[in-house]
Amino acid sequence: MKAFYLALLWICAFGGSIQPAMAAKVLGVRSYRAPDYTRLVFDLDAPLQYQLENRFDPHRLVISLKQATLVGKLDKLSLTGTPITAINSKKAGEHDLQLELALNGQVEPRSFTLAKNEQYSDRLVIDLYDVVLKPNGTADTDYIDSITAITNSIDKGGKRDIVVAVSAGHGGDDPGAIGFKRLQEKQVTMAISREVAALIDKQPGYSAVLVRDGDYYIGLRQHMKIAHDHHADLFIEIHADAADNKSARGATVYALSTRGATNEQARRLADKENSADLIGGVGSGSYDSNDPVLASVLLDLSMNASVGTSLEIGHTLTKSLDPVARLHSRNVEQAAFVVLKSADIPSLLVESGYITNPEDAQNLDSPAWRKQFAGALVDGITHWFGNSPPHGTLIAWQKDHDKAPAKPVFKQHKIAHGETLSDIASTYSVSLEVIRTANQLKSDNIKTGQVLKIPAS
Repeated sequence: MKAFYLALLWICAFGGSIQPAMAAKVLGVRSYRAPDYTRLVFDLDAPLQYQLENRFDPHRLVISLKQATLVGKLDKLSLTGTPITAINSKKAGEHDLQLELALNGQVEPRSFTLAKNEQYSDRLVIDLYDVVLKPNGTADTDYIDSITAITNSIDKGGKRDIVVAVSAGHGGDDPGAIGFKRLQEKQVTMAISREVAALIDKQPGYSAVLVRDGDYYIGLRQHMKIAHDHHADLFIEIHADAADNKSARGATVYALSTRGATNEQARRLADKENSADLIGGVGSGSYDSNDPVLASVLLDLSMNASVGTSLEIGHTLTKSLDPVARLHSRNVEQAAFVVLKSADIPSLLVESGYITNPEDAQNLDSPAWRKQFAGALVDGITHWFGNSPPHGTLIAWQKDHDKAPAKPVFKQHKIAHGETLSDIASTYSVSLEVIRTANQLKSDNIKTGQVLKIPAS
């Protein structure tokens, strides 16, 4: 009884009422469009509770936010290419907020929250997956995937292409490393990946799959799943490194390690890349734990052959990159990268350079350099598969019938300090005139770092 009177006196002394808990503020909203879903990211100043309700006739999604107020504006949100036609907000009761998304069709909503980190505040992420109607009129979000799988399984005359999955690191809410002159890693990786894919598609007997083809985020596990869905023979993830030491520069090729990293730098890089889902946005429960693909990656013993092949391909790529790019490491380094954990697809992560180094950043921002770098990667890929083609491919058939595609007409040579044109001609057993003609040189004056085409002897 005494406690009751003390509480009553306290209420009276401080205004006669108990104030509700402070409301979380919705600071702003961002949208990203992926091939099969639209992502909305709500930036919050504190965690909150929420509910989703999918309504029909007409289609709309109601988002109820408990103890929340809207501070940011919704009218500048880009809705082009999304199923959202409008967003309206209103108060629900005294302290809650309700957002209603008007939709042009049926969607499958999925949602999760992300705790604040060094880069972002608390967030609510809502993904609106496109719903595709089967021929019988029923909804099925997996129908597109099944059609894609069927299309990609068709052989060309019984001799299928070698499929290379090219993945651009980061994207969407995750810009990756921010480099010299504010250059973003996600922009660099997308540009290089598109160059690599375009060059692969030009090679007879090869086809490329871009894992990400726009500014949106894909979860680390999903990268590998997409490669599996397209029956890829090789998975390559493109990145650009960063370091506090601005003098650090050069490219490095990485493979998976199931026994620990080859060095401390590789371990730290893997830790950084493996935490990308916390920034880019992947909620717990986004993937089915019964997925056989995910089950397979937990069987480290079954990865031995895949890792061995990855190392072999990685060494070939390193040699191919050497003439056109400065190498930070001439070895294929290893660490426990989640994105490389595939039991049956050789997988590599290529750091194209240090985005925090002025010289590397200038190269990474150069379309000409990116094309040259991509060309060296593709040369290494086709060289390795030319010697070890998968069974049932056009390249394997050509090799078995002594009709293997001709080796590249040109090799590339990056001029080292002190080298002369005569030295280079002697190294490759070709005449000076042949090198002059191939490179349209008007004199024998050459510069350190210049890349020459060397005709095959």
